[in-house]
Amino acid sequence: MIALAVALVGLGVLASVAVYGATDQRVPVVVLTANVPAGTVITASDLGTADVSVGAGVQVIPARQMSQVVGQVAGTSLYPGMLLAASELATVRPPAPGEVLIPLPIKPSFVPASGIGAGDHVLIEATPGAQGQSGSSNGTAALATPVAGVVEAVNLAPDADGFDVIDVLVARTSGNAVAAQASTGQIALIVTKRAA
Repeated sequence: MIALAVALVGLGVLASVAVYGATDQRVPVVVLTANVPAGTVITASDLGTADVSVGAGVQVIPARQMSQVVGQVAGTSLYPGMLLAASELATVRPPAPGEVLIPLPIKPSFVPASGIGAGDHVLIEATPGAQGQSGSSNGTAALATPVAGVVEAVNLAPDADGFDVIDVLVARTSGNAVAAQASTGQIALIVTKRAA
């Protein structure tokens, strides 16, 4: 009887070890080692590998495919430590068909104190006066209504005229009006949704 109990305990231990070993399979996968804004080409220095346990249904890129990731475009904003999945990659840089990329000159005082980044959704709005000035414009605004856009890139180093440059993707049909309004300096960005 004691021998049977010892045998059953031993069998239970062996079964537990087998189940633990089967569920604790670590695989090398691609991880991010740097911030990569949406729309940016991924370089080798942005990537690393890590051995992780991955459950069924979790999408990852095996480490052996890391060289295939280099040169791809980040489809979303990527952050250090993220496991990379194919769904987060794109093959071409924006603008996509039906979109245009407009560089908007924005005074630093008109950028949100909490910042603005690639992937943020914005409304582009005509203002009555040039940035930093009160008053009204001397003509009809090129933008009759706000235009929705998505921030593609941000350069918060003011140029010689004191402007930051924020690249925004908008529908091709709105591109000319946004560019014309931007040229007047009578423009503001309203953040409506932050990038994930």
